[in-house]
Amino acid sequence: MPITEITSLRGRRIWDSRGRPTVEAEVTLSGGAMGRGIAPAGASRGSAEAVDLRDGGEALSGFGVSRALAGLNGSIADALTGMDAGDQKEIDSCLLELDPSPTRETLGGNALISASLAVLHAAAAAEALPLWQYVADGKPVTLPLPEIQIFGGGAHADQRVDIQDFMVMPLSANTFAEALEMTAEVYLAAGRLMSEAGKRAGVADEGGWWPDFDTNEAALEMLVRSIEAAGLTPGSDMGISLDVAASEFHDCGTYCLGLEDKEYDTAGLIELLGGWMERYPIVSVEDPLAEDDHGGMKAFTEAFGERVQIIGDDYLATNAGRVTEAAACGICNAALIKLNQAGTVSETRTAVEAAKAAGWGTIVSARSGETEDTTIAHLAVGWNAGQLKVGSFARSERMAKWNEVLRIEEALGDQAVFAYTLSSPPWGGG
Repeated sequence: MPITEITSLRGRRIWDSRGRPTVEAEVTLSGGAMGRGIAPAGASRGSAEAVDLRDGGEALSGFGVSRALAGLNGSIADALTGMDAGDQKEIDSCLLELDPSPTRETLGGNALISASLAVLHAAAAAEALPLWQYVADGKPVTLPLPEIQIFGGGAHADQRVDIQDFMVMPLSANTFAEALEMTAEVYLAAGRLMSEAGKRAGVADEGGWWPDFDTNEAALEMLVRSIEAAGLTPGSDMGISLDVAASEFHDCGTYCLGLEDKEYDTAGLIELLGGWMERYPIVSVEDPLAEDDHGGMKAFTEAFGERVQIIGDDYLATNAGRVTEAAACGICNAALIKLNQAGTVSETRTAVEAAKAAGWGTIVSARSGETEDTTIAHLAVGWNAGQLKVGSFARSERMAKWNEVLRIEEALGDQAVFAYTLSSPPWGGG
């Protein structure tokens, strides 16, 4: 019996950063190694991503996970017991055979990804390797450029502002540690300025300041002021990144910005975002148009793809086929990578490889409903993704991931290489 043979899989209910239940899988191997995987949950979800299987009904506001747990402790545990944890592709193929539905609605993407991750962690533990080193498989790695939320909006902040994330990217940092220190200064400065202006209303789901602005552009103005108040130069030291999450305010061809009570067609929204890019140091824009607005995404990429990173999230759904098709059509130049959006580790890795093959950037990302799990920090490094997005610079479920990359940087020592330099754009492959 190999030491990596799966002897048991157990699913349990635990709780995420919003106080909602989620599922954790625990896998034990014959050699004694153990691994755990936790399913995160998103508030803003694309129609093509793997389903987060919930119970519905009145209990726990419908967010119960007993159905997902039944699958984990039943058919999934039965199928994986006796398999080799060292063969991740075979494990994930088995999971997909159990639930071949396009969006994993039978067993739930949350059940599948927790099992897939638990196996990956157990296999790394059996090799006595940190996860980043195990998935790197001897290949060179880099430390990711962080993309960190300062103001939260959209579905993460009860639509206080329409744009979902106002983030910063520390462009002049030479190390990951320096990147976090620069961001800390901006985050603290933003909090002070918001308090002085009477615009600070707590924090949003991902730890960013929950703002009370009169317009969406006011958040950009405040973000520039915060960068300057931190003693940094907007555009050279610190760039701005937006997650527009346009699907959230799109309906039948119209984009409705509720904060300002304004409506735009596709061309109008592109013009609005283009004006912001002229006036502010925006270097990255995620989901600028809705997931079904293919013409709009193409037009936006044609207009701005040479000067900013254009990330597909809902539009691509961490799907290799969608990435390849979008690249062939000249849409986007970077892919957001979310494990639970795909459903298994292998599918996620394939999406990363497809984006790199297209010459795109890749950004490993957390979800708004997170836990203390630090897997994505390791995958961002081990897969050499180049960028990492986990939310803001507050709340322990976010800081656990940023701090884990600091530990990896320290472990790498003289071999540590920061992914981004000013000589190359953040979407320049990786």
